[in-house]
Amino acid sequence: MRTSPSVGFALLVFALTGLYSSRTEAAGKIDCEMRFNLSGWAAIYKHAEGNGTITCDNGKRFNVHITAVGGGLTAGKYKVENGKGKFAEVSNTDQLFGSYAQGEANAGLIKSGTAQVLTKGTSTLALSGAGEGIDLGVSFGKFTITRTK
Repeated sequence: MRTSPSVGFALLVFALTGLYSSRTEAAGKIDCEMRFNLSGWAAIYKHAEGNGTITCDNGKRFNVHITAVGGGLTAGKYKVENGKGKFAEVSNTDQLFGSYAQGEANAGLIKSGTAQVLTKGTSTLALSGAGEGIDLGVSFGKFTITRTK
């Protein structure tokens, strides 16, 4: 069975159009990850600060400062070393910065860990990390990421 050159050409154009559109849709989203260290305390009011680095698959890299503040029924002192964060639904690196809504439940004695999903508009940030300290409670607040100079 033979195919005419015009049918073959049409199939090639159709295949390349499909590849191009799927790549442009994927190009609309940027994959970014954050590595960070964070330490803080809580006594009804919660405060933590730290630093980190965000790296993206588009080659951009940012040094950042992190502040987490909030309140609730919580108490303790803790630190997270070499924490990891994964951003989702990011189409522009400017979306990485700003304040994310945070809700947290924790219980730890000496060795502890954290796993949270934070939201800011349509963007999300999944955090995980291990650390040490004494902490117990439930809190709500904001997790703010700013660029360092």
